[in-house]
Amino acid sequence: MVGMTASYALRTLADRYWQARLEASPLFATFLGDHRYDDRVDDLSASAEAAQRVLWEIFLDEARAIDVATLDETDRVTQRLLVGELTDNITSIDARLIELTSDQMQGIHADLLTTAGQLRAPEPTHAAMAVVRVQRLGTMLDQAAERFRAGLGAGRTPARTNIERSLNQIDGYLASPIDQDPFVNMAGPENWDGEAGWRAELTTAVTEHLRPAYLRYRAVLANELLPVARPDEHAGLHWLADGPDLYRTLIHLHTGLDLAPQDLHEIGRHEVLEVLPAQYREVGQRQFGTDDLAEIFDHILNDEDLRYRNADEILAHAGHCLAAATAAMGDWFGILPQAPCRLTPIPDYLAADAPAAYYTPPAPDGSRPGEYHVNLHEPTTKGRAETASIAFHEAIPGHHLQLAIAAERTDLPAFRRLSWGHTAYVEGWALYTERLADEMGLYETDLDRLGMLAADSWRACRLVVDTGLHAMGWSRQQAIDFMVAHAPVNHDEIITEIDRYIGMPGQALAYKVGQREIFRLRAAAQERLGDKFTLPGFHDVVLGAATVSLTVLAEQVEAWTGA
Repeated sequence: MVGMTASYALRTLADRYWQARLEASPLFATFLGDHRYDDRVDDLSASAEAAQRVLWEIFLDEARAIDVATLDETDRVTQRLLVGELTDNITSIDARLIELTSDQMQGIHADLLTTAGQLRAPEPTHAAMAVVRVQRLGTMLDQAAERFRAGLGAGRTPARTNIERSLNQIDGYLASPIDQDPFVNMAGPENWDGEAGWRAELTTAVTEHLRPAYLRYRAVLANELLPVARPDEHAGLHWLADGPDLYRTLIHLHTGLDLAPQDLHEIGRHEVLEVLPAQYREVGQRQFGTDDLAEIFDHILNDEDLRYRNADEILAHAGHCLAAATAAMGDWFGILPQAPCRLTPIPDYLAADAPAAYYTPPAPDGSRPGEYHVNLHEPTTKGRAETASIAFHEAIPGHHLQLAIAAERTDLPAFRRLSWGHTAYVEGWALYTERLADEMGLYETDLDRLGMLAADSWRACRLVVDTGLHAMGWSRQQAIDFMVAHAPVNHDEIITEIDRYIGMPGQALAYKVGQREIFRLRAAAQERLGDKFTLPGFHDVVLGAATVSLTVLAEQVEAWTGA
């Protein structure tokens, strides 16, 4: 009875926490298919954040007070993950991270535009609520601007390149025709005779409320942040008074581990300068008849025959990769997702400042599939080599497999299934699958394999340039030059990526950290189990507990092997 009481207390607390998360972020709730708060917006004010911190502290005290000795293994993992997530939430608030989210990746202006096309109003009641929400979205933009001002007051200036990219996004949105506005074109009730009137109301809300708010937000970025923004020579956190402490905090938040920047820097250099060149030479000899690294890189980057002629070719190639991976996954995984994965172009107003691709998970209620978003901006500059590895990373067997399976583990608490934390696990899995795809026979040519190596170089370079920028004072150009020299990736794409790392310190470290840990655990499991080891069994252990921290993942694998 005592054990049941502890388990019940934990599950109840997990449910209360999740409801508080949804109430704190109504937009996230709608994205997940929960329409109770469709007329509300997130409160980004400092006072709301302070109140949220108090609630997280209460929940954290309750989670720590639960008698874990009486819990079964599943509930013990839940308790550990809940304590970890609440602790990270409090750490994020204490670090005042929102003060530095004026960049093109995390900024509320970009977040709203990215998620707008994935929101829907399934019933007329929700449609009416959506109009009210659009009228109120400007409040979020105004509150974010106030937090940026507070950051400036504390000496937390943003990087100039991030503000310039944010302004470019906003200008692109404001210049787009109103009839193409993602909020005006929100998905509404099917076969609804009130749709025309509703679209007119949304148009008015966007024209009279939302776009003027974007103009106000733009003015703060252009007139207050840009004039004092850090120049390219001082792009990283290294140049802020609290930058070193902040960077260590972000490393922990993104990897779940306490890792020294210098150690990560050296790991990256070892892979980039010693491990990967030998692999390039082997595959390059087969593909191009040369093992000269410079010649191999030159072929990948500059051979006109290896570039796309138009956007349709990119979509066709990405679609082919997605279909092939979908057909093959049953032989390599015991647990398979029910939700499909759909290929979707990135909207034009975001594409110039967006990465080559990204993924958004399916709605838990099944109303929206997983979406693999592909960037079609300037298609003739994009090489064919990278498409396959990116498709496997972002869709199947990468993000879609992991996140959809997690969402479908309905026996677990919602925060374990639907939270977007544990970056090193989520991104580490996706990077692991780029190599796994070769074992699965998904790379059809050595050019595809060179793309896989290029992607691995890219992620290994991240360990070097992210720490270089934020812990060692590298300039933006130093970071660009290092990646240009050591990763055969399109020059413009490298610049976009470096600006992403500048705006999201520490996040880019998670990929390699997670991938290396999954490969380490796999090798250890093979050694312990010998002939009893199976790859589908290992994958099911890695994916079966939903989204977890790397420390919990290690415990799960070790338990599976009997260690």
